[in-house]
Amino acid sequence: MTPSTVPPGDDSPAHDRRRGGRAAVIAVASIALVVVAVAAFSIGRLSTLTEPTPTTTSAEAGFARDMQVHHLQGVELAMIVRDATDDDEVRLLGYDIATTQAQQAGQMYGWLAEWGLSQAGSEPSMTWMTRPAIDGATGHDDHATADPDAHTPGAPMPGLATPAQVEELRGLTGVAAERMFLELMITHHQGAVEMADAVLARSTNDVVVALAQSIVDSQTSEIDLMTRMLAERS
Repeated sequence: MTPSTVPPGDDSPAHDRRRGGRAAVIAVASIALVVVAVAAFSIGRLSTLTEPTPTTTSAEAGFARDMQVHHLQGVELAMIVRDATDDDEVRLLGYDIATTQAQQAGQMYGWLAEWGLSQAGSEPSMTWMTRPAIDGATGHDDHATADPDAHTPGAPMPGLATPAQVEELRGLTGVAAERMFLELMITHHQGAVEMADAVLARSTNDVVVALAQSIVDSQTSEIDLMTRMLAERS
């Protein structure tokens, strides 16, 4: 029996703790989404005083839309593993990932609102990643994201887990769930770093560049941590 299929009326301590933990994560993530969206609106307003407003087909808008989708799956995976294990280290990692990525998704939602753009674009996902890099951008030379042939518009975003993988994770508990979560999240983070590097190669917008660089730095560090954690559970 998986954590998501506990029968009605189960008032065991483990069920109460997991139900309470799940509610806490949802509450924190929801509050972060609203607060950061408001803050991002204000920051975006200030940034537009000196920078041109991104257009709907810009790299900035494409990144904001696609990375929201990417981050929200990260939140989902993190919340699944928090319910599936009693390991404190994994549960803390899941909580950190869920709250951080919900916060950043709220920030990107706020950008699009401030720029007067729809949350859904008119082009397939990742179309912005197929366009050439620009002069003056700060993309990393050791990534292939500046190559317009590296991606196909509408194809799955880098690092996303498939629906079948997400459902498989839901059915696991304990160390088996921890291992699969770490495997999926390492790949997920690698994809996010690739997308962040792609916008760094295609944007000079200060607010976008700052968030993209923070994603590269923090998720690269978490990849190292999760690789160690996975080795400990092999």
